[in-house]
Amino acid sequence: MFEADFLPCSYGFRPGRRAHDAIAESRHFASHHYEWVVEGDIEACFDMIDHVALMDRVRGRIGDKRVLSLVKAFLKAGILEQDGALRGSDTGTPQGGILSPLLANVALGILDEHIAQAPGGPNSAQGERAKRKRQGKANFRLVRYADDLLVLVAGDRDHAKDLRDQVAEALTPIGLRLSVEKTKITHIDEGLDFLGWRIQRHQKKGTAQRYV
Repeated sequence: MFEADFLPCSYGFRPGRRAHDAIAESRHFASHHYEWVVEGDIEACFDMIDHVALMDRVRGRIGDKRVLSLVKAFLKAGILEQDGALRGSDTGTPQGGILSPLLANVALGILDEHIAQAPGGPNSAQGERAKRKRQGKANFRLVRYADDLLVLVAGDRDHAKDLRDQVAEALTPIGLRLSVEKTKITHIDEGLDFLGWRIQRHQKKGTAQRYV
């Protein structure tokens, strides 16, 4: 049901959208002038998702009150500690829970939608992107695998900083925030690690050609 609403930038816990596909997409954009990268790190994503905001998004797709009650009960079920004690949960989705990956994608869809709709994002027409480039403005793409994400920016470092701030702002309504320490802004020539792969641009020996 939710799968029909998820955007192309979202990978992970979706049929036919593996880590390899996210890597291939990242490499493609990095090879086509998206040279600055925001390496987003969300603090304790599965633990901090706001239940009220999440249920509002679930209700946007599901009207059956019985199903909604089951989802709410799943979120409120609590966490069994190592000592056998049950700890209540007011935020987050239980890690390892069967619904948690889906609900995380529902929650993080708020970021996907923001990036898609923003000027310079993937919903911008080719002519609009070309105009923005002439005006010295940035174009950008999001690649997200569950809570691991990259924002690839065709622009400069300042544009990437602005995109980092946009990501942080977009996550706030769902109760999430970027880690100040772990979120990085990296040039593709420096290289970055994503989903166990190293993505970096090199110059081909003896030529002026570069490849990612």
